[in-house]
Amino acid sequence: MPAPLLVVRSRRVVTPEGIRPAAIHVRGERIERVAEYADVPAGARVDDVGELAVLPGIVDTHVHLNEPGRTEWEGFATATRAAAIGGVTTLVDMPLNSIPPTTTREGLAAKRAAARGQCAVDVGFWGGVVPGNAGELAGLVSDGVRGFKCFLVDSGVEEFGWVGEAELRPAMQILAGLAVPLLVHAEVAGPIDAATAQLANADPRRYATYLASRPPGAEEQAIALVTGLCRATGARTHIVHHSAASALGQLREARAQGLPITAETCPHYLHFTAEAIPDGATPFKCAPPIREAANREALWQALAEGVLDFVASDHSPCSPALKAIEVGDFVAAWGGVSGLQLALPVIWTEAAARGHTLIDLVRWMSAGPARLAGLTATKGAISIGRHADLVVFDDEARVTVTADSVHHRHKISPYLGETLRGVVQATYLRGTLVAERGHTIANDLGALL
Repeated sequence: MPAPLLVVRSRRVVTPEGIRPAAIHVRGERIERVAEYADVPAGARVDDVGELAVLPGIVDTHVHLNEPGRTEWEGFATATRAAAIGGVTTLVDMPLNSIPPTTTREGLAAKRAAARGQCAVDVGFWGGVVPGNAGELAGLVSDGVRGFKCFLVDSGVEEFGWVGEAELRPAMQILAGLAVPLLVHAEVAGPIDAATAQLANADPRRYATYLASRPPGAEEQAIALVTGLCRATGARTHIVHHSAASALGQLREARAQGLPITAETCPHYLHFTAEAIPDGATPFKCAPPIREAANREALWQALAEGVLDFVASDHSPCSPALKAIEVGDFVAAWGGVSGLQLALPVIWTEAAARGHTLIDLVRWMSAGPARLAGLTATKGAISIGRHADLVVFDDEARVTVTADSVHHRHKISPYLGETLRGVVQATYLRGTLVAERGHTIANDLGALL
């Protein structure tokens, strides 16, 4: 017997051809047709959401899940449930903060074993480039990693070392041959060390102190380095969590030259501004830092132009004590913003205010990330043959974020108290309803990609 037909229909379905009334015919896990709104075969189950928008599932390619080894920071169970509630149907896990990190085939096997049976959404994995693991890269690709992440500065955890040009050049030559991307944390140590030395007596509770300690020059020099190596090796290169507007010119020039370089930015860089961050408010600490309002607007312009390709959350939580909240010490606090569940409404809040559309939103949060991770055959769009990963989105509703509404392992987030535009009403993963109105329905249907 063929699988029963599910029809999800709306007056506003966001397809690659535009926003239109449509009936999405789902057979099993896949989209069988994107039909006219009135095209509902007899006997089909119909989920009619009226005027609510239907988007393809969000693909978040920058998530730190930390399991195994640091599951008290976050883990597969809590993160993927929060993702489903927030409309994220696919995420790709970063290779660091877990113990062991995903820098060997054994590390990937441990990661997959920890994830199995716990995931509410589909999960892929990045590997890591660290000193001495060049011999592991081909095997990790064979085992299923989507690409590799590296740091050009101290990562903050001893298990994941940073690389300089001497290690990076041969690694990029290998990755070019393997046809997988290199994701780069694009800050170098020199400008950071120099700035930190000058701030030795500055007040660590002031956000201005922390901001000054991660100057734009660290990003500028890092992007210059990796652009040169990209040109020399031909390796597909991706800049993660881009923050410094002063480095956007380098990305524009690299793209104009046809180099295979892409870049992402993050919701916190597009929503918050340095001027509004209170002293002592360590949940805002991340690296690179949240910069000034003028910098934020330049990032928005670059996103609109396509100089920045997409948005990813860089969800990087930790246990509460590591945020040094009681003392408000930006120097001592762990750097990372917790925002996986909230990425979609955060970006829609800011995008709508600037005149952008749901088509732009899908390009930045579904199609672009799916392309980076090599998932365009199944993810990133509402079209025939793709997985039926769908988000029912009330783009006019507004909600204030409270601790009770956050489903990450810890309730620490700079978004608490923010009023956002856009509420996820339902999330379908490969044709099955997995979350509805702030609650998960199915918690273990996620596949390991």
